Amino acid sequence: MIGTNTPPEFIPAIEKGFKEALAKGPLTGAPVMGVRIVLKDGSAHAVDSSEIAFRFAAVGAFKQAMSAGGPQILEPIMATEVTVPSEYQGAAVAQLAQRKGLVQNMDGTDYVTITADVPLDNMFGYSNDLRGATQGKGEYAMEYKIHSPVPRDKQEELVKAYAEKRAGKSEEE
Repeated sequence: MIGTNTPPEFIPAIEKGFKEALAKGPLTGAPVMGVRIVLKDGSAHAVDSSEIAFRFAAVGAFKQAMSAGGPQILEPIMATEVTVPSEYQGAAVAQLAQRKGLVQNMDGTDYVTITADVPLDNMFGYSNDLRGATQGKGEYAMEYKIHSPVPRDKQEELVKAYAEKRAGKSEEE
């Protein structure tokens, strides 16, 4: 906090409001990551100020800032290493490309090791596909690398699905 006009007894309520807002983001209801919140200042009124009012004000300020900031949905990207006999190199690269993988390196002669960055969501079922394409001779391993923004069309799809889900819950209540 920078200013001095916000009474100290309301700071915990403000923190609680921001934590509530961070726990359920505006796009898909997933937690918000990678933001820094600075309370510059505030003011209090002898009659109208309360913990709940400051908590709601924090939630409202957060929603307003998120709307203005252009939030993005992030997805985990996996560093993936695929090892196949050289005769299956083309098939392995094609499968990674089909899964929106970005090949970083290829190395080897009899057996080729392909390293690629692939969205985790696209890796489900890959083990079966790789075995099928390589007659069971291909292997892979993956580990978390980074979170990266999803493509715009996927973000729109996820936001729409979340909005429909929320609308369905509202009708049930």
